[in-house]
Amino acid sequence: MTVQTYAGVDKDTNGGLTHLGRIVRDAWVFGIIPETETCEGWDSARMQNLYEQVYAAWEPYAHLPSRLPDELRDKHTQLYARAITTARNEGWNAELDEDE
Repeated sequence: MTVQTYAGVDKDTNGGLTHLGRIVRDAWVFGIIPETETCEGWDSARMQNLYEQVYAAWEPYAHLPSRLPDELRDKHTQLYARAITTARNEGWNAELDEDE
């Protein structure tokens, strides 16, 4: 059986604006992992554990960036702005297609 591993947020598609990429970025926002950690090579169990930690960190804020304290909201804004710029430079388009 082949173990699937995560490519890493810096090598992920769409500038890392995928489900797993957002988990990594949110973990950076909350200081769960350092911003130098891309999670490259992490298996699904490790990514699931990270997801659960991120989910718990979001709960006090109802999973809404607008409810984050200023410092965390600013960090979130900066991290996602960089990701969106990278993704757009790679051809990503935020518009949904008819079948999405």
